[in-house]
Amino acid sequence: MSSEILPAFSETSNVERKQDLNEDQEENQKPGLGEGFEPISKRQMKKLMKQKQWEEQRELRKQKRKEKRKRKQLERQCQLESNSEGSDRKRIRRDVVYSPLRLIIDCSFDSLMVLKDIKKLHKQIQRCYAENRRALHPVQFYLTSHGGQLKKNMDENDKGWVNWKDIHIKPEHYSEFIQKEDLVYLTSDSPNVLKELDESKAYVIGGLVDHNHHKGLTYKQASEHGIDHAQLPLGNFVKMNSRKVLAINHVFEIILEYLETRDWQEAFFTILPQRKGAVPTDKACESSSHDKKFTRVEGGLNSDSSEEENRNELDSPRKEEKQDKENSTESTVNSILH
Repeated sequence: MSSEILPAFSETSNVERKQDLNEDQEENQKPGLGEGFEPISKRQMKKLMKQKQWEEQRELRKQKRKEKRKRKQLERQCQLESNSEGSDRKRIRRDVVYSPLRLIIDCSFDSLMVLKDIKKLHKQIQRCYAENRRALHPVQFYLTSHGGQLKKNMDENDKGWVNWKDIHIKPEHYSEFIQKEDLVYLTSDSPNVLKELDESKAYVIGGLVDHNHHKGLTYKQASEHGIDHAQLPLGNFVKMNSRKVLAINHVFEIILEYLETRDWQEAFFTILPQRKGAVPTDKACESSSHDKKFTRVEGGLNSDSSEEENRNELDSPRKEEKQDKENSTESTVNSILH
């Protein structure tokens, strides 16, 4: 063997020995089943199972979103074909029937939220605005007590909000320009259940993203100010594995859907996210074993884990759906404004 080949061979051997040593070290660092392994808690196990279920249902959710988009495209196409004059947009807007119902997002809880939650509130308001603009029965949309962190965040990240149409954005509290007898505060803590919507009323949604840190606050404020209050008839049509607390945009969209269909059950099951594990009340009574199976399939939680769900329900753990909705909301708002 020549002297030129020997150094190269020696260097190659050293590299191989180092790789073997690194692999041995990595193998030794892995916890064995018998020693150095700490069992995970029930909460962590449930979290892992929920994440696994979420990943398994990714394609199903994607397919449902596609079907919903196709259905809305077909509806728009039918509307376009039924009108032979004017531009496409004018033909669509001609079929819109504006509802006299006033729907208010009360933004007077600004000081109770950190910036992270303010940004989530902003995103939910964007979705409400976009859905109302393309609804067949849009409501009279109000954003009240607008200021503080929320206005600053909108000025910095969504400057186009000043050009929004069909919305009343006011710095004043809603009680300053709407009569008390016309107000109904929507809160899940209210003992009163809505049977139908009175379109002469002004319904208030609390603009609070608090991860359950201020339970019952909106109900307490409505009671103290002598304002009528009620909750959506969720329990009459839906069985859920978590508390009946919904995101702001979900409440808004359910009301829009009800105004179109006049069917609470259809409105709930069109809008409610799958992670709620919602089933119709009549099917929920079939058998407890069927309930458990359905809960596992739909990604619902058991009652002892409802606290975990409540912390996440306004936080929207739907990672890819959150990105899709953010992108679609921005594009929708831009297309509506221009």
